Amino acid sequence: MEQLLRITANSSIFVLTGAGISKESGVNTFRDQGGLWENHRIDEVASPEGFRKNPALVYDFYNKRRKELNSGIKPNMGHYGLIELEKTFKINIITQNIDNLHEKAGSSSIIHMHGELNKARCIKNEHIHSWTEDLNEIHKCSICGSQLRPHIVWFGEIPLQMDEIHAIALESSLFVSIGTSGEVYPAAGYVNLFKEMKKTTVELNLEPSSNKDLFDFAIYKPATIAVEEFKNKLLNIINK
Repeated sequence: MEQLLRITANSSIFVLTGAGISKESGVNTFRDQGGLWENHRIDEVASPEGFRKNPALVYDFYNKRRKELNSGIKPNMGHYGLIELEKTFKINIITQNIDNLHEKAGSSSIIHMHGELNKARCIKNEHIHSWTEDLNEIHKCSICGSQLRPHIVWFGEIPLQMDEIHAIALESSLFVSIGTSGEVYPAAGYVNLFKEMKKTTVELNLEPSSNKDLFDFAIYKPATIAVEEFKNKLLNIINK
């Protein structure tokens, strides 16, 4: 708690969000304890090799996820709590989630490091297109004519906007991790970077993550509750 006292109004806060915050809105987190995604092996539906081997399966997998997302799923109080913090701080959201719930809530600065369900990109030149309908092999890029694929970062691929994310980290005073396991890199390594810079680190999660010892302050509750409690603590410090 003492570390939070260093935070001042207008400080830049690096917020890393994971599946835990979306799960409370009803978004399926895909992976179960057996390591399967909707009864598929990860390499079947979340790797370049899987896409080359069986594109129809991969298209169908993400079409179902996209349809589910666009069926009326709404942001929760965890998402809206971050909006409240924007009134006092510079909030930069770096999300591992591929949904659009931060956008729906109204967050102003969001980077999707693992891509977005509601976008497609072409295989040849990586042109990105907004996409809310089903996607399959017949769909081509309107710019270059090459095949479109889900705009998702699969295992073995490099996450998006890494240089920009690193620059945001360097200018931020506080690192807040929400609803993430701390097991998927490079996202899981950001807490180490903030510790090296001797900056405050916070974990808001349902349970302690695998790198829990690296956090200065933590609240282990559902994201909707944890974000609300943390928001109030932070604003109370500023308003004293």
